[in-house]
Amino acid sequence: MIIQLQQGIPAKLLEDILQEVKGIGFKASEVKTQEAHYIVGIGKKDFDIRTLGQLPGVADIHRVSDEYKLISRKWRVNPTLIDLGDGVVIGEGNFSIMAGPCSIESERQIELVVEHLKANNVKIMRGGVFKPRSSPYAFRGMGLEGLRMFSQLCSENGIKIITEVMQVSQIEDMVDFVDVFQVGARNSQNFNLLDSLGEAQKPVLLKRGISGTIEELLQAAEYIFSNGNEKIMLCERGIRSYENSYRNVLDLNAVPVLKAKTHLPVIVDPSHGIGLRDHVEPMSLAAVMAGADGVIYETHQKPEEAFSDGQQTVNFQESECLIKRMRQAYKLRESF
Repeated sequence: MIIQLQQGIPAKLLEDILQEVKGIGFKASEVKTQEAHYIVGIGKKDFDIRTLGQLPGVADIHRVSDEYKLISRKWRVNPTLIDLGDGVVIGEGNFSIMAGPCSIESERQIELVVEHLKANNVKIMRGGVFKPRSSPYAFRGMGLEGLRMFSQLCSENGIKIITEVMQVSQIEDMVDFVDVFQVGARNSQNFNLLDSLGEAQKPVLLKRGISGTIEELLQAAEYIFSNGNEKIMLCERGIRSYENSYRNVLDLNAVPVLKAKTHLPVIVDPSHGIGLRDHVEPMSLAAVMAGADGVIYETHQKPEEAFSDGQQTVNFQESECLIKRMRQAYKLRESF
């Protein structure tokens, strides 16, 4: 169960509620986020929740049977909206487009992408400065120097940035320059990192693991929420299978399933999902029609010269066409 507490609850009332929860045989965990104050109760004993709901200091109470509690749609029917400021809101009713290169390579590259995004009214740029690569000899990013440059150029042009964090020690150095932290597929069950991002208070885009189940993705998001951060987006980016005709299996089944199970925004990454430039557009449009709250994809001025993932990166002309068609598809979806 989830007990939502009144704001500014006195310590004595909080202790009384905790004792009542423990008294019925439930384990009580206190969770304080940037939005609210909760007690999560874990137990199987049947009882009348009205006995707790009427206690002084309780604002609301919900019975949630899911293993993941705080991110469940069973208690929060209204969807979570993530406000990045300057009118940029991610969530239902605000289809979001996030685009940019796989890796930040140079100042000129950032300037060209920013010009492209501004020309197409895209407010969020993706780009990696710390890159987890399959080969240790591949380009692994420009690090903090690249992040500072990335942040400054985008901030000057009204663009929000999303970039990957790979380990706990990087968070403190990155936090002032990042609008959204991305947790990559390889780190989706790095629980120490998830705990720390819960404390960091910046929005987080959490990608599904390479072979991760829906349940594992939701439990990973619960780690972040339970450590104090409600600003979470879930990202379907494809899962590994035996098929080798494309990079991953982009599981668009996950979109409506996640939307039914959680109140968090659901984003789709077709670039990593299929891994083939020519097929990014149809998979992006399919993601829109499946109900995604946004799409994040890779674009570069010359994909064939990109330092990483050029084979799945669209050029600016293809990107402009894709943006227009996704917005048309979203309008069609909303008209149903």
